[in-house]
Amino acid sequence: MTRTRQVYSREFKLAVVHRIAAGETVKALSLELGVKPRNLYQWVYRFREGGAAALRPDGRPTRAEVAARHLGVILEPGLSGTLRHKPPDELELAQARVAELERKVGRQELELDFFQEALRHVRELRSSSGEPGGTRSASSSRR
Repeated sequence: MTRTRQVYSREFKLAVVHRIAAGETVKALSLELGVKPRNLYQWVYRFREGGAAALRPDGRPTRAEVAARHLGVILEPGLSGTLRHKPPDELELAQARVAELERKVGRQELELDFFQEALRHVRELRSSSGEPGGTRSASSSRR
């Protein structure tokens, strides 16, 4: 028997955390919603540690979430449920782009160094055989 794993949205988790903060008990909410108490405690802990952004579904963050983190967008809703948003200025956007391009250049430098070393190694193997493009095997034993 395979059990499917329930995935809860950030909005659902946030609503549950706000209900717990308002004074409802974890046990009552667990019974009402059919969610394990352990999950509810974990959502409260994550919210305290990282705000609403920490209540995202499990797995890799979306590109929008990664971009928001890099650009300084605040995704944490206040207790009123409204989102505060700090729009990035042109300098922040440019700095983020420069950092991204520097990482890319660094990766390309590593790849280039690797392939140059591999080419040097191949050239050394070919030159040690005595003739260009030749093999290093001994002469044939048949005469």
